[in-house]
Amino acid sequence: MCTLGETQVLLLMQLLFRWTTQALAQTPTPFFTFPLKVSPIKLRGASRRPPPLTASLAAPLGNESGGRLRDVAAEGLALALDPTRGLVNFLPMIDNLQGDSGRGYYLEMLIGTPPQKLQILIDTGSSNFAVAGVPHSYTTSYFDIEKSSTYRSKNLNVNVKYTQGSWTGSVGEDVVIIPKGFNSTFLVNIAVIFESEDFFLPETKWNGILGLAYAMLAKPSSSLETFFDSLVKQAKISNIFSIQMCGAGLPRDRTGTNGGSLVMGGVEPSLYKGDIWYTTVKKEWYYQIEILKLEIGGQNLNLDCSEYNVEKAIVDSGTTLLHLPPKVFSAVIEAVSHISLISEFSEGFWTGSQLACWKYETPWSYFPNISIYLRDENSSRSFRITIMPQLYILPILGIDPNYECYRFGISSSTNALVIGATVMEGFYVVFDRAQKRIGFALSSCAEVDGVPASEISGPFSTDDIANSCIPGSPSKEPILWIVSYALMSLCGIIFLVLISLLFPSCCIHCSRDPNLVNDESCLVQHRWK
Repeated sequence: MCTLGETQVLLLMQLLFRWTTQALAQTPTPFFTFPLKVSPIKLRGASRRPPPLTASLAAPLGNESGGRLRDVAAEGLALALDPTRGLVNFLPMIDNLQGDSGRGYYLEMLIGTPPQKLQILIDTGSSNFAVAGVPHSYTTSYFDIEKSSTYRSKNLNVNVKYTQGSWTGSVGEDVVIIPKGFNSTFLVNIAVIFESEDFFLPETKWNGILGLAYAMLAKPSSSLETFFDSLVKQAKISNIFSIQMCGAGLPRDRTGTNGGSLVMGGVEPSLYKGDIWYTTVKKEWYYQIEILKLEIGGQNLNLDCSEYNVEKAIVDSGTTLLHLPPKVFSAVIEAVSHISLISEFSEGFWTGSQLACWKYETPWSYFPNISIYLRDENSSRSFRITIMPQLYILPILGIDPNYECYRFGISSSTNALVIGATVMEGFYVVFDRAQKRIGFALSSCAEVDGVPASEISGPFSTDDIANSCIPGSPSKEPILWIVSYALMSLCGIIFLVLISLLFPSCCIHCSRDPNLVNDESCLVQHRWK
């Protein structure tokens, strides 16, 4: 029979266990409500090309137009503007892109010796630099390795699959020149595409892809140095690039000639207005960030914030639309359809299979603004980026001469929330890899008929939002959780001590008479089975 002292200790242990269980059960759980009435906006105006940009040299640190840049630490943006390296001249990089959100923005490159000219899609959602290596019906040119005296094969085969399309090729290295970028040649890894499926598309003007994401996504392995990592080392620039896409409100007219800029090594002040707001990169593979909430017409969807970050939330210039997880997409469609001043829409419009057409009228005034809240670098604050209907109700030309037709610029995604080119066209986006953050500022070309197509505002408190909205990630828990964890740890220690002390004595006494079970503490062994 077990002793009275041992019985008392076990009773105390049971009380501690119940206290911990009750504490955990009292932790608040999220709830879901959905607004059925919000106010529409009243923006009108026809689209036209924005005025030309005024180019400038990169300003020395401390003289930027945006106040928030003054907080940049020396190991980040300051490297690009370090006086010991001289002023970085971003002038040649202004307007070095062409394209539109529907077919991608591309950069001219000269590859090999003698140089072969190709147009390269910029893609922040992948990490390989790859070009067409054989003729294709949808490409106007390709890179002929037999004609380049500087091409060297690495005897590596590679296969890359995207959300749409895939290709197979081999990895080598060669020299490249970026005419609207640097006056130097750089030796980089390059994949030559010999087979592809749904990768090169009709009416696109690019012949390859420049993956600008982190090396973790590089194929066939992350040990393959990426294009931008090579550029940072050889050009001695800061590990930062920024993108402006000037297609806001402009028709997808199949010419793909809207302008844009890829600034390699820093930021160009003439390409944005106001401050740059930064959010932290949560994981260095894609440019994964943390979305806190969405508002339609100023009204919160009231979804749990983890719903916006299912799988991942990323910034991807190679994706056309704003992609949303299914639950978020359904909530957005319901909200937009209730808010819009149009009584009926076919389901095909929302799913992207049909266009909506108006006769001599722009429909942007009928739709609400959409706001995306991002966690600030200071995790106790957030800021929001807002896109007007001019960015997500996309004009399409060539359908009917008597009508103006539009496509819905938001779609459902099974594996991520993706801030694609449709949203990025409203902002100057800074990919500050040195400080593991993404910056958003108002783009100087994001206007339609003189009306801004985007807004940024903040800061806002995050007191009413979970400490982490990324599923499965560690977070700073409230005091109740900390106390609960401490009590559970204490109980675990007590369990271990009691098992080592009680089981030998209890089992000896109990085994003397297996038919006699008259001490409750000896039933512990049965409860654990």
